[in-house]
Amino acid sequence: MKPRVGIIMGSTSDWKVMEQAAKLLDEMEVPFEINALSAHRTPEKVMDYTESAHKRGIQVIIAGAGAAAHLPGVIAAGTHLPVIGVPVKSSNSLDGWDSVLSILQMPAGIPVATVALDNSRNAAILALQILSVSDQEMLEKLLEFKKNLKNKVVQANDDLKEVKFRFRV
Repeated sequence: MKPRVGIIMGSTSDWKVMEQAAKLLDEMEVPFEINALSAHRTPEKVMDYTESAHKRGIQVIIAGAGAAAHLPGVIAAGTHLPVIGVPVKSSNSLDGWDSVLSILQMPAGIPVATVALDNSRNAAILALQILSVSDQEMLEKLLEFKKNLKNKVVQANDDLKEVKFRFRV
């Protein structure tokens, strides 16, 4: 089985956030790989990864990083594959804004799709949407997933009807 999605984080301290992407990909039965590679400490390994990812079957890369958060941009600079950046609020972060802006403010020609702070689950959903463009089975799984999201909201609204207050009308 070849991986279709690469999950990369700047360090294992980001795993708590990035694990949510892995859980959803696993639930949706999408083969993926996980790596901790630092844009600053192991730049040659990052470049090796980006240059070889498509040869291993990777179609989308999800990259999470905190603080200066250069990893998603460095990866995007070294590959033609879509890169989804996950800003991570780290221990030395400026409330996460440093990560958000570092990933979001990419120069022309090096796009990185960016999701909300600490939201690797949305990154996995976006990866699934990208894969579903050319994969009918993935599209069907994704449509079912979206239907279940809708059903949860409808059920929650129905449950709210049972909440009683004296002045509720």
